[in-house]
Amino acid sequence: MTSDAELTPTPDTVPATRAASRASRVNPTSGTRRARAAGGSPKWSRRRGVMSVFAVLAVLGFGVVYIGPVTASVPTAQAAEVAPISLYASTIANAQAYLAASDQTNGLGRDGVVYSVYVAPKPTPTPKPKQEGSSASASWSPPFAAPDPGTAQAIAYSMVTQRGWGDDQFACLVALWNKESGWRVGAYNAGSGAYGIPQALPGNKMASAGADWETNPATQIAWGLGYIGGRYDSPCGAWSHSQSTGWY
Repeated sequence: MTSDAELTPTPDTVPATRAASRASRVNPTSGTRRARAAGGSPKWSRRRGVMSVFAVLAVLGFGVVYIGPVTASVPTAQAAEVAPISLYASTIANAQAYLAASDQTNGLGRDGVVYSVYVAPKPTPTPKPKQEGSSASASWSPPFAAPDPGTAQAIAYSMVTQRGWGDDQFACLVALWNKESGWRVGAYNAGSGAYGIPQALPGNKMASAGADWETNPATQIAWGLGYIGGRYDSPCGAWSHSQSTGWY
């Protein structure tokens, strides 16, 4: 229960109360600020929010007005296409331009120069020596020698003359078969299979002249003369071929 002294204002407390009332009228937010400072973090006021929004809008408007036209006015950079120029083309172009610009052609001053060309002579070919032995043997004809009666050569001489060939042809036949078989009836070449006086290849070819072709010299000679006449025309023709090639 309060006393009368506490309810009744004293002269000292009246001015203080009036001063506090005035201060609250003049600055009504001072008490609130003190309360916020003492109690915690301040709250966002409506006025501050509106001002912040206006500030952001002002910055955006400034950017649109000043930066937009500059961006729109800058052209897009495009690389220019340059035609390729080679060193040969540029050199030809420069040379043609020089010739077109010049009125006269400057020579090199060599019009009066006389040149002499030396041509090396061709070497004289060295003549090859002639082989006298081979040519002589190729053109050599054997001499005629009369055969002994009853021999194979005597049988051959009789058949040669019956064919109308002379002694020279018989001489060629003697030389040919001397080389081939030595006029032996049973001459046999194991390397080729040739047989008989004419060296028939194979030997059984002589069966066309007779069934005794293996042992009868007359049968072998008759077949050999027929072969020579049909292939070389004469014994000397067969002899010449044998001298050049080694066979007939």
